[in-house]
Amino acid sequence: MRLRKYNKSLGILSLIAGTVLLSGCDSALLSPKGQVAMEQRSLILTAFGLMMIVVIPAVLMAVVFAWKYRASNTEAKYSPNWSHSNKVEAVVWTVPILIILFLGVLTWKSTHALEPSKPLASNVKPIEIDVVALDWKWLFIYPEQGIATVNQIAFPANTPVTFKITSNSVMNSFFIPTLGSQIYAMAGMQTQLNLIANEAGTFDGISSNFSGRGFSGMKFKAIATPDNAAFDQWVAKAKESSNQLMTMDDFEKLAAPSENHPVEFFSTANPDLFKQVIGKFKMNHGNMAMSSEHEGMDMNDASHAGAEE
Repeated sequence: MRLRKYNKSLGILSLIAGTVLLSGCDSALLSPKGQVAMEQRSLILTAFGLMMIVVIPAVLMAVVFAWKYRASNTEAKYSPNWSHSNKVEAVVWTVPILIILFLGVLTWKSTHALEPSKPLASNVKPIEIDVVALDWKWLFIYPEQGIATVNQIAFPANTPVTFKITSNSVMNSFFIPTLGSQIYAMAGMQTQLNLIANEAGTFDGISSNFSGRGFSGMKFKAIATPDNAAFDQWVAKAKESSNQLMTMDDFEKLAAPSENHPVEFFSTANPDLFKQVIGKFKMNHGNMAMSSEHEGMDMNDASHAGAEE
């Protein structure tokens, strides 16, 4: 009797604790603030609804069957020799096949429609932002504005933004959940992402790929300004900084590993810095390849010399 009361009290406390803990949760993926994120939410909910066509009946039947065929129900039909039903087979196979076909077509269309590098249809000229993943912070370069920032970006609402993304070290992942797709950042390579904010606001940006000790603090803020004037004010604020980012030496100093790095502005930034970051890995790769070729030639020369002797 005491054990039953204890279990009941424990269940009530668990329910209350769960309610309190989950009250502060907010699903960014289901609270989109941009065109791409809205289409992704629609895709998620559609796929979820289709899967519920199978899940809900299965859960209900598990409860109904357990109740109907309980030991105390003497009126339940007993069929010990039953083994097959064409009607049951038709339902069991047809419904999942139709769902899979529908999901396949939906995925095919949405994959092409939401392709990250595909420019967004708009009459407004996109803003270009070059992104470099560092240990453990985000560097943003504005080639047209000639500025750079760390762990903060801004752009006008209802204006497409083209992100060109790379990494200065290990693979990372650039993600603004309320605006849309995440995409990987890889050293020596460039990926591209197009997003747009449908309303003004400040949105959380994160790294969604574990990249080392300071990964948990690798976050940034994406500010969608109400109009171009507010964006120009933000750019003017960045230009007031005394910091500059013009050479690779400046970049390497900034790229030194740091955790929970504060927001930082650079009044002047080399517009070709992004290409130089990518290029340094290609140069290193080329030097390694040339070194390997020379080593191979030296070994061949040595083998020929040995043969002649």
